Amino acid sequence: MAEDDAQPDPERAIELLWGAHEPDRPGLSLGRIVAAAIEVADAEGLGALSMRKVAERFGTTTMSLYRYVPGKAELVELMRDAVYGEAPLEPADGLDWRAGLERWARRAWEIYQRHPWLVYSAGSRRLPGPNIMAGYDHALDVASRSGLEPAQVIAVVNLVGGFVESVARQAGETAELQRRTGISHERWWSERESLFERLDAYPALGRLWESGGMDQPLDPFEFGLQRTLDGVQALVASRGSEVMRDEIGGAECAMCGKPVDEGGRGRPRDYCSRACQQRAYRQRQSTRS
Repeated sequence: MAEDDAQPDPERAIELLWGAHEPDRPGLSLGRIVAAAIEVADAEGLGALSMRKVAERFGTTTMSLYRYVPGKAELVELMRDAVYGEAPLEPADGLDWRAGLERWARRAWEIYQRHPWLVYSAGSRRLPGPNIMAGYDHALDVASRSGLEPAQVIAVVNLVGGFVESVARQAGETAELQRRTGISHERWWSERESLFERLDAYPALGRLWESGGMDQPLDPFEFGLQRTLDGVQALVASRGSEVMRDEIGGAECAMCGKPVDEGGRGRPRDYCSRACQQRAYRQRQSTRS
């Protein structure tokens, strides 16, 4: 297995992430090793990171680093948590769920922009440290203010976090290609005339192009974040409607689900109209025959 694909020893990584912090002494230390590794990844990318390059920054041997961290895989776990600790979480007092989630998403976006390699360190079995968990818990707290069910709160936080990671990955890939080739994204596409000449057969694309739809593209992060939160807003609103109906009690037609006018007198009605009542009667008769 290549070094970049290596998985950390989970128990050793947890011990390093959550163990007692070592005192700050002169010379080599775990904290300084992590900081140096972040500098290498920021400058050259995660693929270029190696224990040897980190050791060179201290003028020492690779073997001397292994006294502090078993290998690159565990080192990356420590790097991930360290960068999430760079921007302290501000109290969310007075913020509603939307404002709180938006601020949390922008904080994550800023971290990805400072450390583009972070998206390439993600995965379903990456181990969170205390800084990552503090941010996640913060997001869960503000999302809980929506009044959604617990499972929905967790899903909403994962949805917003996943959106930010997706946009960061796209931006990171674009920036990395530009860094490697020395050619900007805009210039590379502007030189693809041979492709554009073949796109006349796509009328919808042509209409949008001619109407100026591609002259000033919308910011992917800003547009996507607001639309994602709009979707959550619709879910919260629907949840509020359900709660209101529950509080009113028994106010839906048993056949079509439309509101039933109780009228305030006599036995509660089960159907919104005579037609629904007849449909229910026929349905009962057919099941008996």
